Amino acid sequence: MFDFLNRLYIVLSMQVNNFLEEEKGAVDLITIVVLIGIAIVLAVVFRDKMKEILNTLLGNIQSSATSAIGN
Repeated sequence: MFDFLNRLYIVLSMQVNNFLEEEKGAVDLITIVVLIGIAIVLAVVFRDKMKEILNTLLGNIQSSATSAIGN
């Protein structure tokens, strides 16, 4: 009888550990999805400001390149 209970304990312990490991994976996946969602929302909210910064940067690069070439 003790042998049966010992085996049952081991099997249940392994099942609980497997369940907890699976839940950690699900939480990691949810975290990644939430972070991607936040990045998309920030990109949409600050879209105009990012366009302005990129246009300024590219304009500066173009003017610097033009003056370096001498045209």
